[in-house]
Amino acid sequence: MLLKQVVGQYAAKSWLHTMWEDERLPHALLITGAEGTGGLPLALAFAQFIFCTNKKDGDACGNCSDCYKTSRLEHADLHVTFPSIAPKPNTKAMSRHFIQKFREFVAQTPYGTTYDWLQFINAENKQGNITAEECREILENLNLKSYEGGRKIQIIWRAEYLKKEGNILLKLIEEPPPDTLLLLVAEDTDEILPTILSRTQMIRLAPISAADIAQGLTDRSLADPRKAAQTAHLADGSFTEALKLVRYTENDLFPHVKKWFNALFTQNGIEISKFADEWSKAGREQQKNFLQFNIHLLEQAIRVRYLPGVPPPLPDEEVEFVKKLANRNLATELIQKMIERISKTIYYIERNAHGKTQLHALSIMIVQILQGREQEVF
Repeated sequence: MLLKQVVGQYAAKSWLHTMWEDERLPHALLITGAEGTGGLPLALAFAQFIFCTNKKDGDACGNCSDCYKTSRLEHADLHVTFPSIAPKPNTKAMSRHFIQKFREFVAQTPYGTTYDWLQFINAENKQGNITAEECREILENLNLKSYEGGRKIQIIWRAEYLKKEGNILLKLIEEPPPDTLLLLVAEDTDEILPTILSRTQMIRLAPISAADIAQGLTDRSLADPRKAAQTAHLADGSFTEALKLVRYTENDLFPHVKKWFNALFTQNGIEISKFADEWSKAGREQQKNFLQFNIHLLEQAIRVRYLPGVPPPLPDEEVEFVKKLANRNLATELIQKMIERISKTIYYIERNAHGKTQLHALSIMIVQILQGREQEVF
C-alpha cells in the first residue's frame, strides 16, 4: 500500500515523512486512532515507503522489488504480529500460524477490524491473543541480522492484546538492535501497558473527514459520487464503517427521504402506510442507514439555521432540502425531538423489533411532534 492510498490522515503522513527526511525517526512509534481511521494501512504504507529503493514525490514507487514484496507482506525484513488463536489443541497462539491468512485478509480489506480478522480465521467465540511465546519470537527475529542488508521493521497490530506479556518486549522497545523500527498500532491506549506507552512516540489519528471518505470510496470505484457523499456523512469519521455502509446501502436514499417527509408534513396516512410497508421489506441495516441519513439531514438543518453563511457539506439537491427544512416555522426543539425519536427507533431495530411496526409508529409520532401534541406510541 502506498501512503497516498491511505484515506485522509495528511497530518500523520506529513509528520512521518518529515521525521524520515530529517533522519530523526524514533525507533518505536505507536500509531493510535479509533477503529476505521487507518492505523494498520498507515503502518503498512510507511513500512513500504521505508523499504522502497526508488522513492519519489514523498511516497514509495510501488514498482520496485521491495515494494512488491512489502505490499504482499512477503518482505524478509518485515515482521508482522497480530492477535491470533491456537490453531489446534495443545498449541500456542502464534502469528506465524496464520500469516498466509493475514496476507489474504489485508489484501481484501486493509481497513478490516480485529473482529473481522478473528471471524476470517474462524475464531468463533475465542478471543485473540498475543502470547508470551510470540513476544519471545519477536525478540529472536529482531536480534538476527537483516536478511536483505537494510532495515528491519516489526509491526504489532493491536498492541492492546499484548497485556502483561508485553513486559517481555520492554528492553527491545527501549533499545532495539541497530536499524530496527517498531510500529505499534492500537485503538485504545488505556489498554496498553504504561511501560510500553512511555517507551514509544505516539502518532494520533483523527477521525477521517467526510470529504476524504467520499473520495476514498470513489477512488476505489465502490460508489458513485452521490452515494459516496451520503455514505461518508453517515460513517462518523470511520472508513471501515463507510465500507460497511456501502455494502448495505443499495440505492440513493435521498428520494425516499423526500417522499417520507412529504407524507409526514402533509399528514398523508396512505403514503405513511406505504412507507412502513415498503421499508419493512428492506434489511435491518438498510433501515438503520435510511433513518441515520434522516438524522444527518435534520442536524444539518439546525446547523444551517444557526450558521446561515456556512453551506452544509452536501450535494446541491440535499442542500436545498436542508435549507427549506431550516426555514420552516418549526422550533429547533421540535427538530431535536424528531432526531431523538428516530434514534430510539434505530435502537429498537438493532434489537430485532418488528420493522413495520416501528416505522409506522415512528411516522405517527413525528406527525404528532409536528402538530405539537407529542405522545407515546406503543
